[in-house]
Amino acid sequence: MKILLLSPKTPNTFWSFNYVLRFVARKAAFPPLGLLTVAAMLPRDWELKLVDLNVERLDDADVLWADYVLLSAMIVQQESVREIARRCAALGRPIVAGGPLFTTGHESYPEIPHFVLGEAEEVMAQVVADMSSGTLRQTYRAPGYPSLDQTPMPRYDLIRLSNYVTMAAQFSRGCPYDCEFCDIIVMNGRVPRTKEPAQLVAELEALRVMGWSDMVFIVDDNFIGNKARTKALLSAMIEWRERTRPGMGFLTEASINLADDAELRSLMVAAGFRKVFVGIETPSAAALKECRKLQNTGRDLVSAVKTLQQSGLEVMGGFIVGFDSDTGDIFKQQFDFIQRSGVATAMVGLLTALPQTRLYKRLKGEGRLVSEATGDNTATGALNFHPKLSREYLENGYRELMRRLYEPRNYYRRIRVFLKNHRAHPERLRISRVDIEAFFKSFWLLGVWHRGRFAYWWFFVGTLVRRPRQFRAAIELAIIGYHFRKVAAAL
Repeated sequence: MKILLLSPKTPNTFWSFNYVLRFVARKAAFPPLGLLTVAAMLPRDWELKLVDLNVERLDDADVLWADYVLLSAMIVQQESVREIARRCAALGRPIVAGGPLFTTGHESYPEIPHFVLGEAEEVMAQVVADMSSGTLRQTYRAPGYPSLDQTPMPRYDLIRLSNYVTMAAQFSRGCPYDCEFCDIIVMNGRVPRTKEPAQLVAELEALRVMGWSDMVFIVDDNFIGNKARTKALLSAMIEWRERTRPGMGFLTEASINLADDAELRSLMVAAGFRKVFVGIETPSAAALKECRKLQNTGRDLVSAVKTLQQSGLEVMGGFIVGFDSDTGDIFKQQFDFIQRSGVATAMVGLLTALPQTRLYKRLKGEGRLVSEATGDNTATGALNFHPKLSREYLENGYRELMRRLYEPRNYYRRIRVFLKNHRAHPERLRISRVDIEAFFKSFWLLGVWHRGRFAYWWFFVGTLVRRPRQFRAAIELAIIGYHFRKVAAAL
């Protein structure tokens, strides 16, 4: 059996990091981990080919080679999905589709004949059997939330690692919290499930043996959803690092209550974690209560961010505007909070009602939904419902907020706040040829060509003189900021 695994094109968004790729000579930010994991569930004697449209073209010959096309997609990739479906239909090759886009919205794709909905571990054996016999059903639905000890090691051998900025791995699925706007609990449940620590360490070791020594994104919904299991993993990772000296660094997603556990923070840093994405959402206590982001309430959020930074973690923050309780000064509140906290990488988006979430159901019941979600909450069309504040005010305010946040002087000022709070890790990081090339490219683009060049050189010299140990991190953030600035300018 010949299987073509397809990863659709991701449009240029804040999450694509497309404008950073030119600095580091890579083709995409992250590999398609879901497809690599599904590939490992297929028989070893089947012929597999993976095409990631973010790094290469899809040729008709690839489609014609295959008996079946396996497609996995997120909501933001829906435009590319429709083009893939059109081409496969024209060439007479059936698609079996899965992933978040289809789990919550497969009814919108009548042109696709077969779906796997939910997590694949407990249904793929039947899918494989039916592909072999030519008796595929239209829909396969996961009966529940499988134990992750069933999850095989991803088939990293199907991709060229050098195409990607960051590798990806997964330890857990699910989140114990109940935020109204979030679709994680719809797809993966509220009881975090984890792999055995030895499973994830084996995956990291496989990457090390393949020559990977850069960052790895642990893509969990909430890495600390089960703290006891996370601590067991971190202890195993520390032992592995001491034994193998892999040179890797890690980033992940976690809830703000990470700031409450000093032992957990210390273990993460010792295990090689450098960055953590935190859903801060808003400085408005009313909005946090409205969306049931209760883990963020009753605390000083700026102080919590500072605690994480002082532990040695860079905080990347998620923020949202458009809640019903937002007042006319919400953009000023967000700007002031982000600047004071030193969250350099601030992913601000408009509130979006994602399919099957409690927010979606509430707004539908109130007759306020106007369209389906695009999957890109950083586009002005993301506001897919009638807001309490005027749509024009929210969209115009959002554009202005993003441009102010990534205006060079404001952005470099925010990085300085972060560097002042951040405890630089004593471990010497490997400097690669790619790092050196990116460094010199930043000289030209940010220091000569770009309109913010004077702010760049002031930031560059000041950091080199006052904080030389943090200089690499500072230049990396400067480069990432260029991507955000370009995206913000296009809003």
